[in-house]
Formats: sequence, C-alpha cells, structure tokens
Amino acid sequence: MEVNGDTDVLFLPFAAAISHVGERYNNEDNFLILKLPDSYLLAVADGVGGHSSGEVASRIAIEVLKETLLQEYEPGAPGYLTLITLRKAYELAHSRILENATGERKGMGTTLVSALVSPGRVLIANTGDSRAYLIRNGKIITRTKDHSLVQELVDKGEITPDEARRHPMRNIITRALGAKFEVDFYEWKLRHGDVLLLSSDGLHDYVAEGRIVGIASQGRSAEEIAKKLIEEALPVTRDNVTVMVWRW
Repeated sequence: MEVNGDTDVLFLPFAAAISHVGERYNNEDNFLILKLPDSYLLAVADGVGGHSSGEVASRIAIEVLKETLLQEYEPGAPGYLTLITLRKAYELAHSRILENATGERKGMGTTLVSALVSPGRVLIANTGDSRAYLIRNGKIITRTKDHSLVQELVDKGEITPDEARRHPMRNIITRALGAKFEVDFYEWKLRHGDVLLLSSDGLHDYVAEGRIVGIASQGRSAEEIAKKLIEEALPVTRDNVTVMVWRW
C-alpha cells in the first residue's frame, strides 16, 4: 500500500498504526503509540462535530492522554492505581474538550479507546464506539462493547450484531468525551501469538468481523495486518478509517 498525503502511519517491529481519510474531506481520527518505562500505551480517537471540530476534539483527547500518562504513570504499580490514572486522563480530556467547545466548535466530542500493554496483560479503557479486539487462534476472544444506539438495540434483542453493522443509525454514539461521559475498563490476559487490534468505526462498521479476524490471523506482522485491513476497508468505508495492531 502506498503512503500518501491522506494517510498517517507508524510502524514498529511489534506494532503498526495506519489512519486514512477515506471518503471524507478531512481526517477526524487520531492515534497514539507511546513507550512507557515498562509498557506501551496505544490509543485511537474518532472525533465528532461540524467543520474541523471532530479533528480538534480527537487531537485534544490524544494529547491529554499522553500528557497524563507521562506525568503520572508509575511503573510496576498495582492495576487499580493504573486504572485510576487512566480514568483521570479520560476525565481531564473530557473537561478540556468542553472548555474548548465554543463558537464553531460547540458540541464537538470524540471517542477514545486505549490499551496499556505490559507483559502478559493489557488494560483497556473505552468511551464511544471505537473498539479494541483480542484475537487468538483465529477467533475473537473478547472485545470492547460500543457505547452506541445500535449496541443498545442488540442488547435488547431487537437486532442482531450483523444487522447493527448495516443499520442506518449505526453512527449514533451514546457516550463520548465532550458529551455524555462514561468510560469502561477491561483487563485481558495476553498470550504469545495474540493480536490486539484497535480501530475506529470506519473499519468495523463496514468490514465483517469474520474478515477482520481472518486478516489478523493470517498476517505475518503487525505492519502487514494493518495494511491489509486498511486495503480491505477503503473500497467499502464511507468514513475515516484507523487501525492499530499489536502482535504479541
């Protein structure tokens, strides 16, 4: 895949991130891969709002998350203390977005899914409908739960997960930084060979999970998986699309 002006990329030996504008006129997605003393922080944010507001909101979320973890993350700290630090980062990002939501930026917000990866485990924090997946041996072991209208309909048994992917209101989120705020936390154990995938809805709203899993399971490296997922999404997505892959 060629890298052009519509694409942001970051490739490391064990991780890869690609963000593409897709069919939109600007890219409101942002991402982060940050090395900490004993772990790595991964994050994807998908902004919402008119004009360039979504881009601003997602950038603020990523900046505040990075600032907070660099200042307050304690290597080797118990999991509950790390969770408190992550929650603080999300709360600060939410507050800063609200402070900047004036004039044309009124009403801006963003999703934010982050993963703090350390040996043998990952701590996930999520607000909105960007996702984290844990893929092992060709199967989705677990994933985050969307804060979205269609997820609520799935929970009520009114539609199936496959119908949710095609639902005309699939882009309506019920929680966001800068709007109605809530953050969910997950802790997953990692094994050798696992693939951790973070994505904005430009991927998972348009590409079937079975196809996502197939690509993630067959790829020989994080970079190859990320490139193939973007290539799969671009012909069908009508949104910005961001994928981040960690190959354990």
